[in-house]
Amino acid sequence: MKMRAISLIAALGVLVSLASAPALAQIAGAPAVPASAAAAEYRLAAGDVIRITVYQNADLTLESRVSENGVLSYPLLGNIRLGGLSVSQAEKLIADGLRNGNFVKQTSVTIVVLQVRGNQASVLGQVNRPGRYPLEVADTRLTDLLATAGGVAPIGGELLVLSGTRDGKPFRLEIDLPAVFAQGGRNLDVQVLNGDVLWVDRAPQVYIYGEVQRPGPMRLERGMTLMQALATGGGTTQRGTQKGIQVHRKTPDGKIQVVKPEMDEQLKDGDVVYVRESLF
Repeated sequence: MKMRAISLIAALGVLVSLASAPALAQIAGAPAVPASAAAAEYRLAAGDVIRITVYQNADLTLESRVSENGVLSYPLLGNIRLGGLSVSQAEKLIADGLRNGNFVKQTSVTIVVLQVRGNQASVLGQVNRPGRYPLEVADTRLTDLLATAGGVAPIGGELLVLSGTRDGKPFRLEIDLPAVFAQGGRNLDVQVLNGDVLWVDRAPQVYIYGEVQRPGPMRLERGMTLMQALATGGGTTQRGTQKGIQVHRKTPDGKIQVVKPEMDEQLKDGDVVYVRESLF
């Protein structure tokens, strides 16, 4: 009986081994994750301030700025070109130089970027904090840069313009901000590169005057109709009327035309709405 039980256990063990062998083989033969799948590394550029430390070699610690031509002077190695290298590539370059020159046998080099000065982009126009900002992450996206600038100001529009250079050629891209956050719009959140300029224009406006509660300029929302503009202005006064409302609109040739749209007709940027006084 014992022998039969032992034989049965052994047989089960063989079956488990055979069943798991393909899975193990599949794991062993699984392709490695490509380098492109890893997060992009920041690349050093002229003006960056970095700190270099070598493990157990405090005398080789250096805090310095990368020169305009991408070169940094390092003890024992002289001038080394770091501009354009990722942080890990620069660490390897210094470690190899110390090892190959027989200065340090076991090298472990660490580089910390203290100030980003070489890779920057500008945000201008209707944002809360316009200015020039460092691109501290290699894969900085348009929304990242916009968030750093405090987002779009209340009078800012939804159409953004990103300009710069790509492959040595002028680059200009118009981005509809709401489309970036719509389904399938992730590809519109483009990468920002050194020297790029993001421009946020003012929001389109219409102007309303006459017999309304709150005359003046107002933001033209997408698809805003004459009725919606009138409601935003607080409606007509007691003396006002919805009949015969006039809209002064500039034509492409610069002339002003007067139209009398229906209440459900959409307004255009720059329209001037006049609400007249009731005759009765």
